[in-house]
Amino acid sequence: MTSTKYNDYPQEQIDAKLKQVEEFESKFGEKSVSKSWRKWCTDARYRQNEWQFRQNIANSIKSNTII
Repeated sequence: MTSTKYNDYPQEQIDAKLKQVEEFESKFGEKSVSKSWRKWCTDARYRQNEWQFRQNIANSIKSNTII
């Protein structure tokens, strides 16, 4: 069951993802995908907007599905 209220990820998970981003960038340089992940890790509003975007996509699919 999905939540209808936004709950941010635990800080430990965010920090772990940021570490992965930093390791990736040290090997391959800054890429567009790493820039977006870095933004996700460092901006709570960005994470909330991304969550809302995914909810809207899921809701649009549900309303167009015939059971």
